[in-house]
Amino acid sequence: MIDTRFNCLPTMIGSLPHRNPQQACALVAHYLKDIPSWPQLPNLGPQESMVTQYGEGFPGLTVTDGKMVVNTTLDFDHCLEVIYKAYIEGNAEALPMSASCAAGLHEFLKLDRLTPLAAKGQIIGPISFGLTVRDTTGKAILYDETLSDAAARLLHLKARWQEIRLRQISPRTIIFMDEPGMTSYGSAFFNLPKEQVISLIDITLSGIVGLKGIHCCGNTDWGLITATSANVLSFDTYNYGPSLALFPDDVKEFLARGGVVAWGIIPTSEVLAQEGIASLQDRLEDAMAPFTRQGVPFARLKEQSILTPACGLAAFSEDGAEQALQMLAGLSARMRGEAMP
Repeated sequence: MIDTRFNCLPTMIGSLPHRNPQQACALVAHYLKDIPSWPQLPNLGPQESMVTQYGEGFPGLTVTDGKMVVNTTLDFDHCLEVIYKAYIEGNAEALPMSASCAAGLHEFLKLDRLTPLAAKGQIIGPISFGLTVRDTTGKAILYDETLSDAAARLLHLKARWQEIRLRQISPRTIIFMDEPGMTSYGSAFFNLPKEQVISLIDITLSGIVGLKGIHCCGNTDWGLITATSANVLSFDTYNYGPSLALFPDDVKEFLARGGVVAWGIIPTSEVLAQEGIASLQDRLEDAMAPFTRQGVPFARLKEQSILTPACGLAAFSEDGAEQALQMLAGLSARMRGEAMP
């Protein structure tokens, strides 16, 4: 069984505003010593956007009028064959993440003075990928059974490729799947059956050796998320603190089987300047309270918790991102009863 006792240690969701990968990695190494996460650097250019970064190797994927489009007029059966062959053979090396699309990851892998409890990576989820990428008719590829299935298998390979390398830093790994598209689940804009959503997510997460999490920065059906193979739930606690409490039985059962909650308690907007560690602790404990009232011991809830920013930090200035990580590290120390760094 995977050890899920983190006791409110800090990590981040993914992105930083930096254009210098070395500086971004130095910031991570300084503030997130126990669970460092490689930095996504979208300000370096469109090649570092989530879809492009993880879409390398997807057949016919191009940028058209600023949108990600799959050219379905091409004969790309061979490209699909490459994805499926690699998936069946478990050959993640066939579809790696290049330094040109993930500079922060490749710089992170060069760090040689890390001694973390766990190393964290991240990918875009198949739902968000499928809703963002469209075919030449304008239809989201999520609703094309062949393309959505291929996307899930490609993302699985990207996750495994990352994990193999992150295990060189720590034998314990955490891979977060970023699924902002799941905020639309159940709306008129998202009509995929629940079973298909779970299937696509589980294909992507399959084969991951360490912990696997799902991050959603808004309201979603957390009962559906707990029905997947994920063992970390990551959510924007600062803005949507009560949302998880709407699924008390699902979350309680999730915790009972060793699941971890990543509480996104550090705001990722200008309101950060209005907060302090004490006020954020109050807000965090308010979000935890419904579960302690449901019979989950507070000590155990803390033990099975990670603290994070509410979402990525790329919208901040570099100084603002450092302030967010400094506050995150301070809150984590306070929750663990340690001296603040």
